[in-house]
Amino acid sequence: MPEKSMDDAMEAAAGAHFSGLRLDSLRLTSPSTPSSPSSAKAAALLSPGSSTPRQPFVIGVSGGTASGKTTVCDMIIQQLHDHRVVLVNQDSFYRGLTAEESEYVQDYNFDHPDAFDTEQLLDCMGKLKSGRSVNIPIYDFNNHRRCSESFRKVNASDVIILEGILVFHDSRVRNLMDMKIFVDTDADIRLARRIRRDTVERGRDVNSVLEQYGRFVKPAFDDFVLPSKKYADVIIPRGGDNHVAIDLIVQHIRTKLGQHDLCKIYTNVFVIQSTFQIRGMHTLIRDRDITTPDFVFYSDRLIRLVVEHGLGHLPFTEKQIVTPTGSVYTGVDFCKKLCGVSIIRSGESMENALRACCKGIKIGKILIHREGDNGKQLIYQKLPNDISERHVLLLDPVLGTGNSANQAIELLIQRGVPESRIIFLNLISAPEGIHCVCKRFPSLKIVTSEIDVALNEEFRVIPGLGEFGDRYFGTDN
Repeated sequence: MPEKSMDDAMEAAAGAHFSGLRLDSLRLTSPSTPSSPSSAKAAALLSPGSSTPRQPFVIGVSGGTASGKTTVCDMIIQQLHDHRVVLVNQDSFYRGLTAEESEYVQDYNFDHPDAFDTEQLLDCMGKLKSGRSVNIPIYDFNNHRRCSESFRKVNASDVIILEGILVFHDSRVRNLMDMKIFVDTDADIRLARRIRRDTVERGRDVNSVLEQYGRFVKPAFDDFVLPSKKYADVIIPRGGDNHVAIDLIVQHIRTKLGQHDLCKIYTNVFVIQSTFQIRGMHTLIRDRDITTPDFVFYSDRLIRLVVEHGLGHLPFTEKQIVTPTGSVYTGVDFCKKLCGVSIIRSGESMENALRACCKGIKIGKILIHREGDNGKQLIYQKLPNDISERHVLLLDPVLGTGNSANQAIELLIQRGVPESRIIFLNLISAPEGIHCVCKRFPSLKIVTSEIDVALNEEFRVIPGLGEFGDRYFGTDN
């Protein structure tokens, strides 16, 4: 490096270290200066090809009376324990009976579509899908009217399960669903369950239950419920007893929940599966009031997860070994030709996790000027001499505009590294950065722990976590 020491180079590149580099040499305002227009736009700005915030996954569960719908819903909720799941019952939206209807309640058909307030159901589901909390009415089955002063508050969630005998009947309700499940159970079993439920839970006698079943329940099932079975994506025979079907459904839901919309556009983008632990750590490192030691601790935990996930995308060869019991175990052998390359200086925060996972790994360095020249001024590089023979893990905790990443990737390719052997590891990515990198380098892989909403007009990731390098190394004061 001519006439400059590494320290001089670092000082020359000092200044505001933005995760999103400015475009077209646009100068940034002071980080502390509020910018109301850009903040407002950033809240609404999403990735190209997406015009609304990410919505929850909505599952509709239908079937005849006492078919086991609630049991199926409970089993799905239990297995999706790492996600926020809410259950909405169509029964909550029964219309309250008038005084005259209550007097002749034995002649009222509770299994007809007109018995439900579908408009209110649509309103509540619409609010939940848009991320707002709602008050769900509570229906008193003994008095056949709603509790006027009591509601069940339901908050925004990752998964919404809408359960009821007629949730597939109205096309407007069906169109809200991402998955439709029909629970198919023998009619005799359903009748026995209904008798037990209505006598024990709702204080009715057996004769009234049988009379209602013959007059209303069975005809409504034949006329409305059974025909809606054709709209189901999945039919579960035997209800809650069918553990295989429920396991497959949960696996499908987990896949959908872990797949960001951008992952459908770019198959080379991978987001590690979200859990409450991961979201909790993101909550902590994004908090502006967190202490530096805590920020470092939880960042390191997240980085380790990203590194482990990235290593899973490396090629493996089959290997047989002999265990201490004298048995033969068929496993895999790790990729031998591997190195890391950190984009100074934030990328250096990821080196310890990489060393902890890969003993004795070589790590190269790239320093790119972040002020002016679109952030594309290469200042310093030090890479392994045989890097062209290796798989490369490129390290930078935040993918903003993608300018610095593209510069680093271009350098690696110039040094003979095939694009398909580069895996870019980061904690958070902006949609704009993913578009920028993936369109230019469609063969490399990006592994991240979360894709944020957008970049604002100052090219900061929103909601983001601020200047990662300064916060990690304690130079943000």
